[in-house]
Amino acid sequence: MKLISCVAALGAVALFGPALLQGAAAEDAATAKAALEDAKGRDVGVASFTQTPAGVLIRLSVRSMPGGEHAFHIHAVGKCEPPDFASAGGHFNPTNVYHGMMSGPGHAGDMPNLHIPADGSLDVEVLNTAVTLDKDKPNSVFHPGGTAVVIHAGKDDYTSDPAGNAGGRIACGVVAQ
Repeated sequence: MKLISCVAALGAVALFGPALLQGAAAEDAATAKAALEDAKGRDVGVASFTQTPAGVLIRLSVRSMPGGEHAFHIHAVGKCEPPDFASAGGHFNPTNVYHGMMSGPGHAGDMPNLHIPADGSLDVEVLNTAVTLDKDKPNSVFHPGGTAVVIHAGKDDYTSDPAGNAGGRIACGVVAQ
């Protein structure tokens, strides 16, 4: 099991190794999950979402993925129809801003690239301060139509609009409570 521990100064997202909920009433926090599948329908991991005072903590655990750098985003539609996962729509962007953390605030669905080791397994925590699990907020991942998490074939360049030039979609999971 591998765990990345760092803080990314790329806008609204940070990566954390230690638990962010220490001292908080974790049992009272809103939660959600997304079971990720690849284009052949194989289970490749899970993303667990927990609302924190600082934003939504996403714990991602994947296996059997291609090694290398891969874009990781929240997409605007809660559908994951293989093989290309185009049904997940574009990035979750409730404020209608330009994509890319290096170009400004970026979409709410923009997150740092994943660096998956050659063995295809990765466990990482990502804090996304631009989304919420509160259904009454415009930046809620539970907006009408839902949302999905997507891992792309390539890395996000953090500047190109609308999707960071990240290539095809290789894994997808619908966010659900």
